[in-house]
Amino acid sequence: MTAQEYDAKELIRFAVDTVQQAGELALRYYGKGNPEIKFDEELVTEAELNLSDFFRSQLRAKFPEHRIFGEETMAEGYTHDAGGHVWVFDRLDGVANFQAGIPVWGISMALLENFWPVLGVFYMPVTRDLFYAQAGEQAFHGDRKLSIPDQPEINNESLLFTYSRFNNHYRTSFPGKIRNLGCTAAHICYVALGRAEAALMGHVSYQDLAAAQIILEAAGGEIRKVDGNKFQLNEHLDGGRIEDHLMAARKGKHEELRHYLKESM
Repeated sequence: MTAQEYDAKELIRFAVDTVQQAGELALRYYGKGNPEIKFDEELVTEAELNLSDFFRSQLRAKFPEHRIFGEETMAEGYTHDAGGHVWVFDRLDGVANFQAGIPVWGISMALLENFWPVLGVFYMPVTRDLFYAQAGEQAFHGDRKLSIPDQPEINNESLLFTYSRFNNHYRTSFPGKIRNLGCTAAHICYVALGRAEAALMGHVSYQDLAAAQIILEAAGGEIRKVDGNKFQLNEHLDGGRIEDHLMAARKGKHEELRHYLKESM
């Protein structure tokens, strides 16, 4: 079967089913970190290894010629066979919350074909929130279509998500509520839901953004650099940390939101 012969519904069904099953596996470890230490690295490592093994086995059974991001060198150039499909599997986004028993964490999965996004899925096992989208098509939260509403104004009920150490980098006059829930993909998906005006991000990676960006764009949003310049995720296929600070928001909203931010001296 060539890459073009895969049915989009089949691919999305595989991604949704697999990420939900991975979520059930992750729940066996959820909140079971050693309470005597701040971060139980041993528990997290065991959970992540088992999740990776599970995903690898599911993919090999269903699409044996597909590749996994991070396990092979990303070959340059296009291919018209199944080898052009690469899956990006982020085992635990919000890992500190996961091991501490805080429900805001999730598992994400994105599919690329010849470096182009095909679909993205993000699942939060504790709350059962499922977000997914085919690139350039409709985004969904469960069975409900997602489309970011055009909020008329920013006020004291507006919400802005930020990242850890945000206050070391910026001063803000944002009039609403400022929160950090500790999970990048959740922040982005809540923007796609229209629950927040924007999510600011720092020190993230390709894996953190691959699925959530597809969902956000399908809902009418966009990730840009905080300075307003375009952001190209495919410039970071090496999987390393992204140095630029980023903003996820409804298209056309970034400039207005930037006026609330001043870099700390």
